[in-house]
Amino acid sequence: MALLVALCCAISSSVAASEAWEAALVRAGANREQLEQAVALLPEDMRAAQRWLIERMPESDLRTLDARFLVENCVEAHEAWRAAPWKDAVPEEVFLDNILPYASVNERRDAWRDKLRELCLPMVAGARTAGEAAAKLNNALWGATGVHYSTKRKKPDQSPLETLEDKLASCSGLSILLIDACRAVGVPARFVGTAQWSDKSGNHSWVEVWDGRWRFTGAAEPTGDRLDEGWFVERAAGAKLGDPLQAIWAVTWRESPAAFPLVWLPGDRTYRAIDATERYTARAAQPPAGQARVRLRVADGKSRVQARVELRGETGARDWSGTSKDERYDANDHVVATLPIGARYEVRVDGVEAGFVLVEKDEQLVELQAPATKVERKGDTALVRRIAEALSGGGPAAGDALFDEPLSKSECARVRELLLERDRAQEGPKARALLDAKELARGELRMKFWWTTYGDKPEGGRSLWISMHGGGGAPAQVNDQQWENQKRLYKPSEGIYVAPRAPTDTWNLWHQGHIDEFFEELVAAFVRAEDVNPDRVYLMGYSAGGDGVYQLAPRMADRYAAAAMMAGHPNETRPDGLRNLPFALHMGANDAAYDRNKIAAQWRDALAALRKHDPRGYEHQVVIHEGKGHWMERLDAMALPWMAEFTRDPHPAKIVWLQDDVVHRDLYWLGCVEPKAGLRLEAERSGNTITIRGAADAGELRVALADDYIDLDKEVRIVRDGRIVHQGKVARTLKSLVESLGEHADPRRMHAARVAVPAPARD
Repeated sequence: MALLVALCCAISSSVAASEAWEAALVRAGANREQLEQAVALLPEDMRAAQRWLIERMPESDLRTLDARFLVENCVEAHEAWRAAPWKDAVPEEVFLDNILPYASVNERRDAWRDKLRELCLPMVAGARTAGEAAAKLNNALWGATGVHYSTKRKKPDQSPLETLEDKLASCSGLSILLIDACRAVGVPARFVGTAQWSDKSGNHSWVEVWDGRWRFTGAAEPTGDRLDEGWFVERAAGAKLGDPLQAIWAVTWRESPAAFPLVWLPGDRTYRAIDATERYTARAAQPPAGQARVRLRVADGKSRVQARVELRGETGARDWSGTSKDERYDANDHVVATLPIGARYEVRVDGVEAGFVLVEKDEQLVELQAPATKVERKGDTALVRRIAEALSGGGPAAGDALFDEPLSKSECARVRELLLERDRAQEGPKARALLDAKELARGELRMKFWWTTYGDKPEGGRSLWISMHGGGGAPAQVNDQQWENQKRLYKPSEGIYVAPRAPTDTWNLWHQGHIDEFFEELVAAFVRAEDVNPDRVYLMGYSAGGDGVYQLAPRMADRYAAAAMMAGHPNETRPDGLRNLPFALHMGANDAAYDRNKIAAQWRDALAALRKHDPRGYEHQVVIHEGKGHWMERLDAMALPWMAEFTRDPHPAKIVWLQDDVVHRDLYWLGCVEPKAGLRLEAERSGNTITIRGAADAGELRVALADDYIDLDKEVRIVRDGRIVHQGKVARTLKSLVESLGEHADPRRMHAARVAVPAPARD
């Protein structure tokens, strides 16, 4: 009987399939022959999949798509599926619905598979699961193609090739491109979205990928190696199950009575959908009782802009701060503050008063006006107004007399403020894109990085912890594993914790010259986009990462607040340059490889001697952990609270500068026009006198000056190796401010003036 039932079911299914096939051919009209060829020209093992797809195609496609397009699509879809390392985890029914289709909704029908597979396969190298591959794609695709979100795109329903050509796309166009990129490398993906948020504020589209279950990500809104995160999670919590507009719908090619609501084609029911609402309403966190989410939108005219927003309560203290989002982000994606209902706050935008906000309800949207760069404030002089005017128009041209016009102390402070406002506006979005991509590039080198945040942000901005992994001189997979270990190795009580992946796999992976440049760029991005306090940046590393700390810390001492070396080897470097950088050193007493333990003891003694000779410098913590080998069982983590006690002094009164084999052009306020490896300089500031020693072979030097640490309204005297080389007043200039901000991207190292210190004439 069971056999008879099974046979009857099989016959019934075959009849139904035949009826669906014939119905599709009838609806195709004159294009029937093309569809029949699209099946007949395929290998036997692909024909059933092709028939499945054709039976479910929109009528417009049945009447227009030719055999060649459909055959190529089917063959390339099967090849991508079968070649994927995760193929066995993708059921055939998921393949049919979410890899095989050539489109998501009504976008132009492109032959995109071959182009996107060639582009995207290198991006997913090493991925072992579909979810991991999708995350890699979302991190790499946008930087590689230059595509970004914009409301100025030509149309909302762009095809992938239209988007690649135009470089601009809506959330729908971005989602379609990411879905097709996923399908091109064998990742099942589908189009998801809502036609209207529950508060009727707008619509949004995103992507779901199959990774043993459906998971989601925002196209061009990567969250590192993680899925199921996005700005829209809390917004989706209010979706209404079954509502044609306010539910969360996912496109399907299977039979379904529901239709996906196309915002750009209201009333169109061509594209079938399933209701995915419950998966989203169940996961979003609600604000605590008595509090509400306030969305903050800053606009300059009609366009959103990136700006610094501060909310100050009744005490006048800053209760919340964040950065608004510009037009690169989805139209409904705004910076969100969770605040007590009924509270009233003074609002400042880029330091300018912008009224008050009263917290009334959850999902409240507050519209704010961005201040113009050239806003005239009471007390601005004519010179400041001219500079503000020039900056608002792009900045003075090369050779403009404005660069060299002397500024008063108050004018200099105001111009510095204007320059920082412009820097935030111009460089902030680039910094945000870099942090979202989690990868830096210099030539052919790439440095990936992972980051997370701990604790509440303190007044003055977050701290930043850069933590370098071990390995080195090993296959890539070994260093990759060391990178994974480093992500979990330390947990500061507060701050952004960053674990970069070394750009190379060489033995000296953390102290080659490109690392200095990568780290400068990394720190600048976090300062600009994540409100990191530039005086609270910390460096640490384990094993080969400790090797890097030994070398990077002295030569980049002016960037960090403190550094910690764990289980590394210094090679040729010496501790002289650590005069103003608190330095922790942790080593296992039994870590005898390469004499690491013996050398650590030597450094302990050297640091103690330097400290004794110079009691105001060379802060250090050295711990040799008895009974421990190369792995110190996390005892070295005691360095973190010790480091956190220190903040950087960007203008120390005394500098000791020993050039490494990787040379730098400046350290703190002292510069060297032609730096030389091994050159050792000492410079000291007392009042308005600066004394430089050991400079006989240093060539031309530069001294940078700022009102923070010297009185520029009085004469400045510079003494080089016992000889007065400058005595007189030094003018504050726009040129010096612009150049120093451009060189360091560090608001605390903007210098009002510079003095050239020529090399002494030879007798």
